Amino acid sequence: MEGTVIIADDDLSIRTVLTQAVTRAGCRVKATGTLSTLWRWVEEGEGDALILDVILPDGDALDMLPALRKKRPEMPVIVVSANNTVLTTIRANQTGAYEYFPKPFEIKDILGALNKALNRDSPISPDGGKIYQEKKQVYQAAELPLVGRSQSMQDVYRVIARLINTDLTVLLLGASGTGKDLVARTLHDLGNRKESQFVSINLAAIPSEKIELELFGFDPNINNNNQGSIGKFKLAEGGTLFLDEVGEMPLGAQTRLLRVLQVQDDNYSRDSTGSKAASGVRIISSTQNDLKVLISEGKFREDLFFRLNVIPVVLPLLRERSEDIPELCSHFLKQCIENGLPEKSITLKAVDLLKGQVWRGNVRELKNFIQRLVVLSSDEIISDDLVTDQLNLISLENGSEELGSVEGLSVSVEKHLVRYFELHENSLPPNGLYNRVLREIEYPLIALALSSAKGNQIKAAKLLGINRNTLRKKISELDISVSQLKKMI
Repeated sequence: MEGTVIIADDDLSIRTVLTQAVTRAGCRVKATGTLSTLWRWVEEGEGDALILDVILPDGDALDMLPALRKKRPEMPVIVVSANNTVLTTIRANQTGAYEYFPKPFEIKDILGALNKALNRDSPISPDGGKIYQEKKQVYQAAELPLVGRSQSMQDVYRVIARLINTDLTVLLLGASGTGKDLVARTLHDLGNRKESQFVSINLAAIPSEKIELELFGFDPNINNNNQGSIGKFKLAEGGTLFLDEVGEMPLGAQTRLLRVLQVQDDNYSRDSTGSKAASGVRIISSTQNDLKVLISEGKFREDLFFRLNVIPVVLPLLRERSEDIPELCSHFLKQCIENGLPEKSITLKAVDLLKGQVWRGNVRELKNFIQRLVVLSSDEIISDDLVTDQLNLISLENGSEELGSVEGLSVSVEKHLVRYFELHENSLPPNGLYNRVLREIEYPLIALALSSAKGNQIKAAKLLGINRNTLRKKISELDISVSQLKKMI
């Protein structure tokens, strides 16, 4: 890499680390912790690229970014932020940021984006700043129901941010309760069609013989019915139609939907203005089924799949982002108050219990569980005992002892340790017990994760919720070999 990179971050340690990494990569670096210094350098023509923190001591950098982009439209801006919410991601995208990374970030990812930005063939369009200025108030006022700061949710936020101002067809993939409906609603409410209707239809909740009628309605002249029926497609004209559980659609309705989409695409292609926002229907669909399997079974049209699967968005399971549970709990407790339930709080210990639970119903199940706790708790602070009792009920309802159940792993470990201490009678076990126990748990956990991911360390690290470098270190420390993995499969 060649060129001068400006680093603007109020955290000295981050400035130092980034300066060292960028310098080693071959670039000259100018670093500052304030917006005022950054702006002076920009006016003086300094810098070929910018790494920019959002919150600096003298202001919000995203508020200044449109003016900066207007002043220096050719300079790519890589935004980083510890306030890693969906709103921050959308703001960064709308202000014309070249790339956005939530903190903590991987240095290699920053360097990769920087290398692409400095070696791009064409300048970045300066339109982003203008777009943001027009939409700023909308985004501030919008209700954003998506909660979570985990890496998997950051990936979802990035896609959402890039889809906001498009009419591209989106296919939402994920298990029940992961928030597919919330993503669909967010895409509509913050997009070009927000002034028009958002129409949702759950295809799994409608008898198959009535789905076509619900989607397309019918003509009273044809059906000898004076009233007729307006289908969801007609109601959504100019807006968004959300086809929830599209895999449940019968073949007849699939064929008709395909024809409608073909006609709509043909009309768009003939539109000399290139504008889609004023006509047609934007399609967002969702499924928890594997549509490719349904295609192989002859239950879903392959050509329709290609029409719907323009931009796939995968929603993570709650157990894949358990670090978001504290924030989700807070969000749901606030919702309870808004719904007329009494104000309650929950202890950190109780939240830790919730983080260990395997939530088969994902975020929706957690939401229902929090509501249950609020109703059942006679005290302002929800007790740990109440949480324990209700989690045990979930385990009984599921008919098994899950990893996160209170009577599952934690109790088994406790019983093992009690027996271990009893064996030493009046003396204590040898020192270093903590690390020995930790190793006993880590070894099978990491080995099984690697086995399930078929040896793919990137997938295994995501499954475990740890950094890939940390995983590599653990593999080395625990001396886990490929042959050992094969035995566990």
